[in-house]
Amino acid sequence: MRVVGFGALALIVAAGVWLWTPAPRFDAAEAKRAAQAYDARIIRDAFGAPHIYGARDVDVAFGLAYAHAEDDWATFEDALAFSRGTLGRRLGRKGAVTDYLVAALRIREDVARQYEAALSARTRALLEAYAAGVNLWCAEEKGRCARGVAPVTGQDVAAGFAVRTPFFYGLDEMLTALFEAEPETHAALERARHALLHLGPNMETGSNAVAVAPGRSADGHTRLMVNSHQPYAGPVAWYEARVKSDEGWDMIGGVFPGAPVILHGAGPALGWAFTVNKPDLADVYRLEVDDPKRPRRYRFDGEWRDFDRAKARLRVKIFGPFSLPVTREILRSVHGPAFVTPSGVYAVSYAGMGDIRAPEQWLRMNKAASFDEWRAAMAMQAIASFNVVYADREGNIAFYHNAAIPVRSSEWDWSRPAPGDRPDLLWKGTLPFGSAPSVVNPASGYVVNGNNNPFEASGAGDNPDPARYPPHYGIDARTTNRGIRLQALYGTDGEITGEEFVAYKMDHFYAEESRLRRLVGMLIESEAVRQDPALAEARALLEGWTGSTRRTDRAAALAVRTGERALGYLLAKETPDEAAMIDALRATISELQSAYGRIDPEWGELNRLRRGDVDLPLNGGPDVLRAVYLMGDPLEGTLAAAGGDSYILYADWSSEGALSVKTIHQFGSATQDETSPHYADQAPLFAAEEWKTPPMTLDALLAEATADYRPGRIARE
Repeated sequence: MRVVGFGALALIVAAGVWLWTPAPRFDAAEAKRAAQAYDARIIRDAFGAPHIYGARDVDVAFGLAYAHAEDDWATFEDALAFSRGTLGRRLGRKGAVTDYLVAALRIREDVARQYEAALSARTRALLEAYAAGVNLWCAEEKGRCARGVAPVTGQDVAAGFAVRTPFFYGLDEMLTALFEAEPETHAALERARHALLHLGPNMETGSNAVAVAPGRSADGHTRLMVNSHQPYAGPVAWYEARVKSDEGWDMIGGVFPGAPVILHGAGPALGWAFTVNKPDLADVYRLEVDDPKRPRRYRFDGEWRDFDRAKARLRVKIFGPFSLPVTREILRSVHGPAFVTPSGVYAVSYAGMGDIRAPEQWLRMNKAASFDEWRAAMAMQAIASFNVVYADREGNIAFYHNAAIPVRSSEWDWSRPAPGDRPDLLWKGTLPFGSAPSVVNPASGYVVNGNNNPFEASGAGDNPDPARYPPHYGIDARTTNRGIRLQALYGTDGEITGEEFVAYKMDHFYAEESRLRRLVGMLIESEAVRQDPALAEARALLEGWTGSTRRTDRAAALAVRTGERALGYLLAKETPDEAAMIDALRATISELQSAYGRIDPEWGELNRLRRGDVDLPLNGGPDVLRAVYLMGDPLEGTLAAAGGDSYILYADWSSEGALSVKTIHQFGSATQDETSPHYADQAPLFAAEEWKTPPMTLDALLAEATADYRPGRIARE
């Protein structure tokens, strides 16, 4: 018995050692010493937003990291784990799925191999200063910094860009689709993707962007609207910061956790706004292999080739510091990463594969002092996608359908998998910047985008000609209600005032040509609806609807919720058959009756901004310019805005080139601390469609400052 007892004890000890997850050593004292190489001054304005000043750019990046970590540390930890491929240690199996993708894409290996050669010394210094700011915060707040998170390195920061950028043009969706025949894996990938980005089912990111030149402004001003639609929480939720160094870096705008530069916003010289585009920047190849279940070789150009093979060594959390080690094989062909699925073995080529230069490009954009310098930064094409709307103090405006379009054969239909054995179907590089549609200083004096196709970016005579872009370029061809309304508003007003520029952005109507209005029209005209007495009240309500999503509208709830069921969360799917439309209408009637006791509640009863004690009605809805996307269950009282309009910036350069800025955030600068006065102090303004004016001079900032400190030198009071 004693032998068995000792054996069992030995087994338990061995299991504990095997399952124990070691953490990298973090020397807090060393982190504090390293921080002395930087000197940042953080001044928080009346709304708690950080304004970071420093003599050098690296000082400012250090301070930006520290300030953002103070306000959103929990998200920082998730973002770092994602970029390191260690989410499984935090989230268990759900996180391990994305860890495998990070390993399969070889993000960490690419960063380690190219860090010195691909990134300039200036950029590396900025990334390392940012990492030092995170490490200082961890050293001072060891109780809040989870085991194994610190120390953070510049390579960690670079990896965050490399892994996140392809997700915006849909690489993750393509990889998820490869496993459609394996429901469990497909569902796990889908859950992991949405959990990572804090997206609800079928919810995606979107955006609006507008620039108006002096010739179209009533007062000769140049104006820019920066209006990205993001989730309200998570690693791609916006955080506002102002950065200013004595080396010429001066920007205000939005950042994500892990970003040492302003991602989009404005400065005294210029500004830009991103919107998500979905050009075809990833292709799938079906491989012929020697063994479909355990492939070692694949056919290419008439010969068998060995896969490049590696091991992904993952850890899947069990509880506490214990995790299960899991090993998965990684395959790579001449095309890119390869995946074994129930329907075959597929390889993927994608834009940005192996390119870690995104932070280099973003820094150059931040530091640009002219249109030419900014365009030179864009020409790097290290940021593989995003539409970009630009404006500057000289009165220049521009739209770019930014896309690192591959040089690929025009002889293949790239909407389906290509045969992997044909060398003529391999990518042959990337088309140069400017190959995709663009509009620069149009005669019409405006450029707009609402995630719609790039051929509707300006006035009729200024738009790119679709015939110039062959199908194999894969240009985004979407039409959105927001795109239609942008043209209807900004495109029909020849003298736009400052007030109109802002009011048009807050438009809350669906155009008659929109998918939702067409769906509602079809329901009204449906003979089956006409003949059903149970649908008479609903039909009459829809018949009187004007397309408004004003908070007081009593038909919007029925129309929009029916549309979400029939057309998807973004109202972007093709119109279903009549029976499916009517089923969606009946389901919405039932939901509204059960939750609100009537089918015509005011839209603001559903469309609400909820944060702590704040609970306010909103105008807007999915795919309107005042974008609001809801999550939750109305029957449980949890329905609330979860994405859409979030951080918005409005930049205005006078005819003399002077910049004025207005901004608003859906909540406030304190994203995690419910006890902070800045947890929801901007929410009432946001709900009322009002703005705050950030102080852009040091004197104005100090007059309203709520905190003034220098991390590692002078503590925050």
